[in-house]
Amino acid sequence: MSTILVIDDEEGVTEFLREVLEDAGYRVETANDGYRALALVQEIPPDAILLDIRMPELDGLQVMERIQRIDGGLPVILMTAFGTTEMAIQAMKAGAFDYIVKPFNLDELILTVKKAVTMKQLASEVEILRGNHGAKTAPADLPVDVMIGQSLPMQNVYKTIGRVAGSNVTVLIQGESGTGKELVARAIHDNSERRDGPFVKINCATIPENLMESELFGYEKGAFTGAGARKPGKFELAHQGTIFLDEIGELTLSAQAKLLRVLQEKEFERVGGTQNIRVDVRILAATNKDLQRCVQEGIFREDLYFRLRVVTIRLPPLREHLEDVPVLARYFLQHYSRELNQPVNDFSPEAMLLLQQYDWPGNVRELRNVCEQAVVLARGPIIMPEDLPFSLHASGRELREAVLKPGATLKEIVADVERQVILRTLREHNWNRTATARALGLNRRSLYAKMKEYGLI
Repeated sequence: MSTILVIDDEEGVTEFLREVLEDAGYRVETANDGYRALALVQEIPPDAILLDIRMPELDGLQVMERIQRIDGGLPVILMTAFGTTEMAIQAMKAGAFDYIVKPFNLDELILTVKKAVTMKQLASEVEILRGNHGAKTAPADLPVDVMIGQSLPMQNVYKTIGRVAGSNVTVLIQGESGTGKELVARAIHDNSERRDGPFVKINCATIPENLMESELFGYEKGAFTGAGARKPGKFELAHQGTIFLDEIGELTLSAQAKLLRVLQEKEFERVGGTQNIRVDVRILAATNKDLQRCVQEGIFREDLYFRLRVVTIRLPPLREHLEDVPVLARYFLQHYSRELNQPVNDFSPEAMLLLQQYDWPGNVRELRNVCEQAVVLARGPIIMPEDLPFSLHASGRELREAVLKPGATLKEIVADVERQVILRTLREHNWNRTATARALGLNRRSLYAKMKEYGLI
């Protein structure tokens, strides 16, 4: 039986909450001042705490600060009769698990306590497991930009990198945005004989068309208005190293012709120049486009396409190797926990299930961003489902199917999405209408009307 410590200077409040929580199946201890509460925290210790903010001598925030020194993982739910924005911000910044407003909504109170106890139990289980298996000391450096994955698709990528790294062949890396194409390019460079040379990256999608050639190949003084001095291009800067042309499908046809010449003859001229410049550069290129289709549409040179795809590495989208999500998520969690100085240790089973059921249209980059956000928003050492963005609760696949439903009117699409959002939020809050209405920014009457309209009651 989990123990809840209730702290309030009004004895009537503590006794009322004792009765409510004991009926819900909890063991309850009470204290009517901060000093007695701190003694009980060390004597019991509790699984969660309900703490009033307004108390004499030591107020709730002062008591919580001292509790955190005793047990930083103990979830504290603050109680206040002053539900202002400033109070909410102050409470959450101070490290409260949550706060509830008097007079209490009992369904909301019990649900909040249940979540707090669950998080404490999960945190304890993580510590026990670490003790049983031996705590692994994390490396001092946890770079966020790493390739991680034990699945067969990722193992095939690693094997291909190993085979091509030692040669000078041109490699075309294909994959959706966010799959880690630059990481593959860097791995090839770092494992090649050019590892001590420069690695020069250029994103072809971010350079204006009229500046593309001068960026790649440099320019001579006076080549155009504003060219006050000679400037070397990326290819010169990459001499005896590797140049990585990201989003190569965005190159202009003129720049493609010059790039083809570099591939064939290893030389080029600067813009406005006549001197041939020879370079020793390995070319790695990446794209999220179908270059073969671009060739058919006449916007990409066929001869350049065949020159680039001497070896092709296809990076799988994350939805094709979801088995890698747990190890990726826990790595990012560890990275951001350390970087942001937040003591977050793991995901709850329900939160991890949400991560594994999502189809990740933004791929590994999206997962990394979700983990960073979760560390910032976490109310304790364990990431809970409510710490994850709504898009993971309302499946992106389901929402896209609603939006792309053939023949549907705008009104029908909006209604379908709204119904899914309400249904997911109801499930998340165990069909508690008050908590659901608050999460959706509605009043109970409006929520009831929508539930009736969509056949949810």
